[in-house]
Amino acid sequence: MKGSMSTDFGVITINPEVIAKYAGTVAVECFGIVGMAAVNMKDGIYGLLKKENLTHGISVSISDDNKIKLDFHVIIAYGVSISAVTDNLISNVKYKVEEFSSMPVEKINIFVEGVRVID
Repeated sequence: MKGSMSTDFGVITINPEVIAKYAGTVAVECFGIVGMAAVNMKDGIYGLLKKENLTHGISVSISDDNKIKLDFHVIIAYGVSISAVTDNLISNVKYKVEEFSSMPVEKINIFVEGVRVID
């Protein structure tokens, strides 16, 4: 489903893939986030995604009234507070995605798929 907005000059339609890519870029800039995770449902294994594949760890849905729902599958750094990292992630992503898309973020779900020691 795509988000659409009417303007005086026409209709603006935003593909959820665009929002996922932007949200992924914002997420990996947050303190404590090592990266996005790709989950292999068959084996129950996760893998750290490279920067060009960030959207595989994010699910975006846009309701009929243009409200965004985001699901993040993340890998966090060892030794950091999960609640502090996720609170920071939620506030940063919510603010920046709303500013970027001009659509409200209704819900952000975060699934911590793993912990990684960073050098």
